[in-house]
Amino acid sequence: MEDFNANMIHDLNKAQTTNNSIKDQWNSVLGKLNTEYGNEIFNSWIKNISVKNLDNETVYFTVPTRFIRDWITSHYLDKIIFFLNQENSQIKRVKINIDNSLTANMLNVDHSINRSKIKDFSSLSKVGDDWPLDERFKFEKFIVGQSNELAFASAKRLCSSEIYDFNPLFIYGGVGLGKTHLLHAVAWKIKENNPKMNILYLSAERFMFQFIKSLRQKDTMSFKQKFRAADVLILDDIQFMIGKVSTQEEFFHTFNSLLDLNKKVIISGDRSPSDLGSFDERMKSRLSGGLVVDIMPADFELRFSIIKSKYTELKERNKNTHTLEDDVLSFLAKTITTNVRELEGALNKVFTFSNILGKKIDVELTKSVLKDLLKSNNKRITIDEIQNKVSNYYNLKIDDLISSRRIRTFARPRQVAMYLSKKLTTRSLPEIGRKFGGRDHTTVIHAVKKIEELKDSNSKIDEDINLITQMITSV
Repeated sequence: MEDFNANMIHDLNKAQTTNNSIKDQWNSVLGKLNTEYGNEIFNSWIKNISVKNLDNETVYFTVPTRFIRDWITSHYLDKIIFFLNQENSQIKRVKINIDNSLTANMLNVDHSINRSKIKDFSSLSKVGDDWPLDERFKFEKFIVGQSNELAFASAKRLCSSEIYDFNPLFIYGGVGLGKTHLLHAVAWKIKENNPKMNILYLSAERFMFQFIKSLRQKDTMSFKQKFRAADVLILDDIQFMIGKVSTQEEFFHTFNSLLDLNKKVIISGDRSPSDLGSFDERMKSRLSGGLVVDIMPADFELRFSIIKSKYTELKERNKNTHTLEDDVLSFLAKTITTNVRELEGALNKVFTFSNILGKKIDVELTKSVLKDLLKSNNKRITIDEIQNKVSNYYNLKIDDLISSRRIRTFARPRQVAMYLSKKLTTRSLPEIGRKFGGRDHTTVIHAVKKIEELKDSNSKIDEDINLITQMITSV
């Protein structure tokens, strides 16, 4: 029976790949990229990509500017190719060309939303003239547990109090743990309490994009006035500013101006301010001067509560008649422990196959549907873990490992850590680069090639790699 179900699933996937055109496949990839990176990054960068055609295993895209092409290539190309291969295994290469005719249109609609890409536009609301808030991301829909209760309580306190004893609020934690949800919830609540408040919500990448655009258009004064006029500034994923000196400088002045005027500032990141590597020291000090709270990975009880709530929403929205029993939900919560976003993705896949197959799915069929995901979760090695082990092995601080200093004492261990991150994790080259002080994917490629060469010619390096690998994989 298990083989029959597995074959049925395989045939369904194969039929979908065969029947879809490249544009259909790209639309599917766009959905995955939106889920992977979130609305802010998607609207800032990925929505600027237009698919043209598939020719001899190469997909041809166009974008409006060289800057956008270079940014997409450095930060998102690996993931784009990965998702394209899921839709069509014949695709081997991607080529991105520049279509200058798109530039004027891009600037005119910079703050707009392509409604055709959003199935339920009523769930989105604009804040200021920036990005929409998601109706799903309110305090009422945030599931609280021991790992996130301090961040939740701090965010609510900031919204409900005119006089508050901390500013800024800095929330940090890993991918998919609920940081963006809390930031959206803060904006929703403040707007509800005071509709006239000027709230600006955007990602660090979006801030950089607008700043660079203002430089090109020689209109930095309008940029400065816009951000300094905010009553509340909410900035997501500040780690993307690492290595961007001019953007950091501009944000530093904006940040200081708002704090001097007693305006509220809420920021999220994937690490604490003190661990922001080569970030401006003045900025790290100011960020640490408010309230810094972390969100830890969810325990089983919280994961189960979250997936139970998400399943209820799915069932109500889709009017599904095939129930997923608690043992399936419990299995997912016990098995997928990395982050909530991945857990929700697994639930969505199981739910979809339940509809496709037209029957209830049990734990055994769930294992078959998610076999690739479950295999990768058996031993999930993180870049943070690799950085810790490499730092300990070479007796270095992690800040030195991810710093911009190029002396050999730091550079070689850094290359080793990048090499192991590529070999032992499923993270893309841009993702690895960002974890090492905001470097781009070409630096990671160079490190991997260099260590591969040294392994063949230098027995000490080869021994180091083997020992560190054992330290990481034996945990």
